[in-house]
Amino acid sequence: MVPELEKASVRMKSPERVRRVIAALRRDGADKLQVISDFDMTLSRFGFNGRRCPTSHNILDNSRLISEEGRKKLKDLLHYYYPIEIDPNRTVEEKRPLMIEWWTRAHNLLLQQKILKSDIAEIVRESEVMLRDRATMFFDKLYHHHIPLFIFSAGLGDILEEVLRQAKVLHSNITVVSNYMDFDDKGVLRQFKEPLIHTYNKNNTVLENMEHCQRLSGRPNILLLGDSLGDLSMADGVANVENVLTIGFLNDRVDERRGKYLDAYDIVLEKDETLDVVIGILCYVLRET
Repeated sequence: MVPELEKASVRMKSPERVRRVIAALRRDGADKLQVISDFDMTLSRFGFNGRRCPTSHNILDNSRLISEEGRKKLKDLLHYYYPIEIDPNRTVEEKRPLMIEWWTRAHNLLLQQKILKSDIAEIVRESEVMLRDRATMFFDKLYHHHIPLFIFSAGLGDILEEVLRQAKVLHSNITVVSNYMDFDDKGVLRQFKEPLIHTYNKNNTVLENMEHCQRLSGRPNILLLGDSLGDLSMADGVANVENVLTIGFLNDRVDERRGKYLDAYDIVLEKDETLDVVIGILCYVLRET
């Protein structure tokens, strides 16, 4: 059906269910399909040549726009909160207030740095951010088949969009919901727009009054891509859902977290820095070779 599912990086708890859902997606075709995806470490790479690639937050945190003291404080927050974020033994209920605390403290530190909107394009260019291998094909295929791509990110929307813009894949079929910066009339960062989006509230609680969900109620089939267990709630605001295929990128602490991911995602991709499997499924659904 999909040769890419034979890759060594692929794990599935129920191959039968995967086959059944993919067959339903193919039967209904492009007109009934939408893609909902996380961004950092899902559409962007987790690592390259043994080094971690930056997330949209990291691009700013590690840039020349942040003072040395600010960088150190942001790094300290990362070292304290990141192990909590990915701890398989803590519940989402335990993690949620701690994630709000992390994001709020990090954003408050950034507000002290007098960041200019005009510097964003350059710091993205100077960063080591990379999209996953074959990302351009993924974005272009969705665009050419008029399949909506909804990117739901706990990262920084302004940075994320600039990454896509510089990669020449920020197409008109893309909607982004993320943490956006609010600049004053001199172009200086003055606050972050509400609502705050973190790893564990990516659901309809932050999508109130968004016509996006209503607009796509005629597309009942969803391909959902994420790298965190919190990403599984991204489709919660969509009405009239019929078929959802979830693909999880397991990038870090693989052995420790494998069981939880296999219980949660239909397809788990272990240390796979490509979009091969996603593209393979899309090609099958779209009846392309």
